[in-house]
Amino acid sequence: MSLSTVSSTVPCSRLSPISTTQTKFLTLSAKTQPIRRRHDRSFTPFPTLIHSNHPLRHAFSNPKSSFHRPHCIGEAGHSDTTEQTSATSVDDNEEARRSESHVALFVRMLGLDNDPLDREQAVEALWKYSLGGKKCIDAIMQFHGCLNLIVTLLKSDSTSTCEAAAGLLCSIASVNLYRELVAESGALEEITALLSRPSLATVVKEQSICALWNLTVDEGVREKAADFDILRLLITFLEDDDVNVKEAAGGVLANLSLSSSNHKIMVEVGVIPKLAKLLKGENKGSKVIRKEARNVLLELAKDDYYRILVIEEGVVPIPIIGADAYKSFRPDLYSWPSLPDGIKVEQTAKSPSRFGASELLLGLNVDEDVDEVDEAKTKAIVGRTNQQFLARIGAIEFEKEIKSERPGESQQNQNQNQQQQLTLLPCVDGVARLVLILGLADEVAVSRAAESVADACINEEMRVSFMEAGAVKPLVQLLANNNGEGVKIPVIRALKNLSLSRTVCKRIEAEGAVPFFINLLKQPEISLSITEQFYEGPVNGSKADTRSEALDGSVISRLVQIAKTASPNLLRKAISVIEFGTVIDPTMDTIISEDITTVLDVALHQRVLDEPENEAEELEKHLLELEEAGLTISAASRLLTKLLDSESFRQTVDVTLFTELLRKILRSNLPLHYKDWVASCLVKLTSLSSPSPSINNPINVEVTLYKTIPSLVEQMSFFSSTPEAKEAAVLELNKIVSEGVPESTQALASHGGIEPLVKLLEERNERCVEASLSVLYNLSMDSENHTAIIRAGAVPVLRRIVMSQRPQWEKALRLLRDLPV
Repeated sequence: MSLSTVSSTVPCSRLSPISTTQTKFLTLSAKTQPIRRRHDRSFTPFPTLIHSNHPLRHAFSNPKSSFHRPHCIGEAGHSDTTEQTSATSVDDNEEARRSESHVALFVRMLGLDNDPLDREQAVEALWKYSLGGKKCIDAIMQFHGCLNLIVTLLKSDSTSTCEAAAGLLCSIASVNLYRELVAESGALEEITALLSRPSLATVVKEQSICALWNLTVDEGVREKAADFDILRLLITFLEDDDVNVKEAAGGVLANLSLSSSNHKIMVEVGVIPKLAKLLKGENKGSKVIRKEARNVLLELAKDDYYRILVIEEGVVPIPIIGADAYKSFRPDLYSWPSLPDGIKVEQTAKSPSRFGASELLLGLNVDEDVDEVDEAKTKAIVGRTNQQFLARIGAIEFEKEIKSERPGESQQNQNQNQQQQLTLLPCVDGVARLVLILGLADEVAVSRAAESVADACINEEMRVSFMEAGAVKPLVQLLANNNGEGVKIPVIRALKNLSLSRTVCKRIEAEGAVPFFINLLKQPEISLSITEQFYEGPVNGSKADTRSEALDGSVISRLVQIAKTASPNLLRKAISVIEFGTVIDPTMDTIISEDITTVLDVALHQRVLDEPENEAEELEKHLLELEEAGLTISAASRLLTKLLDSESFRQTVDVTLFTELLRKILRSNLPLHYKDWVASCLVKLTSLSSPSPSINNPINVEVTLYKTIPSLVEQMSFFSSTPEAKEAAVLELNKIVSEGVPESTQALASHGGIEPLVKLLEERNERCVEASLSVLYNLSMDSENHTAIIRAGAVPVLRRIVMSQRPQWEKALRLLRDLPV
């Protein structure tokens, strides 16, 4: 039925207020439909609020009402059930027709030409009627244009009208068929405007946010709803006094987080700190809001960068491994207490107490002067106690059946999704839970826990927390056991990230991890994926007195063998480990005896240096490859420089070959900071061929042009450079130019040295000004530099120096005469 049909049966003049009979009829018609209640929200992907109306409930239960029908028809004891069923069917059809006519009446009363009170009563009646389910909503939505009339009511100043309009939109948006129509009707914009009002009733906020909750179930609507203003309002409502408003806001954010395209704006608006605070329970909140906060943070944590932000707020991702995995947990019930990191508590009692009171009360009477138990150890003790208690009583994790969201999903995909499930815990409990899982017998659970430990080691505080919680010992034990690569790779990765802390690295070495790393390295059948993980781990952090034991001849031979065919990243790491052996003379001889020159030759031949930057397919990829090549070249140059201290190596190395390679690298477009060791190595090679080289030596000239001058220009240009550093740079440049180094002025101009030189003319440092004038005068000898000097603003500065009769006014005047001004 359309609005035209309604208008033909209803007068166009002002309508009288809705009668009680009409309202009761609609509500009783809705009573026969299935109602989706608020507490059943877990069974549906969207919320539907029920308006609490006592007169309505009374109408439902009033036995004198002529509209009351018994729900149970044809019970035992009635013989003529067929006649009753037929009569009931006729009554239901008649009731449906009467209901449809009343719906048409109320939709007509939503018109803009009606009295605001009539519109309010009409939208309230339709809202109550829509709670009857999809059939009732279909009866409302058959009238085209009714959505636009409902949306306009959100602009009303009446609280009841806004509440009913938002509630009706919430009910309509609960049906998949109408959700997009609601979004296209402008409901998102009007709801945002409504929620932006400074003083808004709680019931209106609740219904409006729940409408957004239903709308954002659709992926297309989520992209429209992920607006900065809406997100800012939702974050504000997370601190609302009403629990229902909090839950609804969290539900909207949970739906928005399901689209990865919304993650960036959600992080920018600041959802992570707010939700992490709710999840940690710093403010009292319901289980629903904490669940929604956990869901949002888990979706954001799928991105590596956002996961770091989540962990920084004090929550740690924990793998869900199932309750059965914890059955292998065996606590030490009868051992003397110790700290989580393995340190034993001193046993002062001569004999144990009869009933174990001394062990139970240990630590309650601590001397105030004892400061060994710091905050990190205290948190570790609390976390271990909580998690072990939960594991012993079987409440640490409850087994839940994970159902497939897609009916046709295979069992293999279901198992894979189950193995990838995570939860979030506060840092104290999360760190202790991961350490507890590392000691279980389930290899899959252990590998997932090790991966989580590696991901959580984002800063020094987290690394020390894991050390104090006792994570180092089980990780080293897992490394020593005969486990497969599925366990060893995440374990080595966890140890590598932990070893970035010097304090933790010492603990790893004290637990005896280095021999296990060396044994793995010596195994020819070990995969490169494992080998690459621990080159930056405890091997590099070992103390000097253990290097001679670790880096023996077999290890060096294996490193050289790996480096010849390794990837650029692994090649750089292998060279870095070999470099540690150059500190000890016996190991130096071992390195030289191997084919180390082949490794250096491979490292210095980087294909990316031959590729012109303007011909690269992807500029970002080209720059990244340059950075990786620079790290490898820098490591190889550093190793070559140290090897040149050995007389036996100097006798066997091909100086000409490496000189040409390094000169080519020096002239390339490699980032300047990677050329430091290249230049140092070139200078050392030159000193071997000619003990007293001149400044005009070709190699020294190239080092000056491609390394020294660009570095000095950077030193003058940096805003962070001190005046003393700038003065030293310009004095060194003046020295280079005055000594007549070939092509020094061209190199200075091409690297952008004119502009910082002009800026230094305004300094109060007389030596700095004089040196700048001398360099600029030498640059002005080439007419091609005149335009650059004038464009840098040198003319006004030079004139001020001349007019003020500063000590350098004669040089400034001479430079002015050379310029075409």
